[in-house]
Amino acid sequence: MYRDSPLTIERREGHALGSRIFLLAGPITLPNLFQLQSELRGGEQPTAVILDLSAVPYMDSAGMGAVINYFTHCQNRGVKFVVAGVSERVLELFKMTKVDTVMTIAGSLEEAEAHV
Repeated sequence: MYRDSPLTIERREGHALGSRIFLLAGPITLPNLFQLQSELRGGEQPTAVILDLSAVPYMDSAGMGAVINYFTHCQNRGVKFVVAGVSERVLELFKMTKVDTVMTIAGSLEEAEAHV
């Protein structure tokens, strides 16, 4: 998968009442940043959000910025936020930027749903 490949975003309700899951597939980069932001902020405000990144092979600094921005948006509104299925490559970016110390990161979607 190339860095300029499209990002697909599937939104669905989680098992917990009021929770929302975003299943992302493809790289999270500057060219698809506005699509991602629009999807994340669309619809009614959930009580909990899970970003499933298991099909995200690559994320650039703009993509990381969008994830951090949405995390802050959720924190300011009392919405629980969990990231699931982070690949080794993306996890290295989380570690390098110390994002892994402030966000809940679950190994799988199932584990993430147990956190909400």
